[in-house]
Amino acid sequence: MSKGMFRTVSKLHSGYATQEVDEFFDLARRAYEGEATEKLTGREVRATAFDVVRGGYSTGAVDAALDRLEAAFVARTRQEFVAAHGQQAWMVQLADGARTLYGRLTRPDGERFAPAHRGAAGYEPADVDALCRRLVAYFDRGEPLTAQEVRSATFRRRHGAKGYGEAPVDAFFDRAVEVLLGVE
Repeated sequence: MSKGMFRTVSKLHSGYATQEVDEFFDLARRAYEGEATEKLTGREVRATAFDVVRGGYSTGAVDAALDRLEAAFVARTRQEFVAAHGQQAWMVQLADGARTLYGRLTRPDGERFAPAHRGAAGYEPADVDALCRRLVAYFDRGEPLTAQEVRSATFRRRHGAKGYGEAPVDAFFDRAVEVLLGVE
């Protein structure tokens, strides 16, 4: 067990570098409380990555804390935006974000994303397309879907041109998480 913020894993296992994690969460606390000179956004929290080392912090615990932290920053952004511009302006902004997703969502299964490069790892298109269909159901019919469900989705591996390229898929679902968090 660590004296730091999170539980550490044994020296036989890998986890996040404790000093990096502690420094980031200290910065995030100061930014959230208005004590830091730099601002921090939900997007920046989501993009944060830590080195993986033996005996580091439990990745699951840190990732769960990052998810909560991202939601807190998005909620604060929403509150500040609504106070300055009104709830209707916030909803218009979210609708604009959703529209940027919709073009890709309406493509046929197997054609939503570019294929992975030859020999490169990619995602199984059927898995990605299934999550895309859930997003369509959310937007079109109000079927339940949370940012956490999208964030925690996993896709089977598929190599080369038979799989979707990972980077575009990841970027797309990051934007979807932003929209969903803005509504939640």
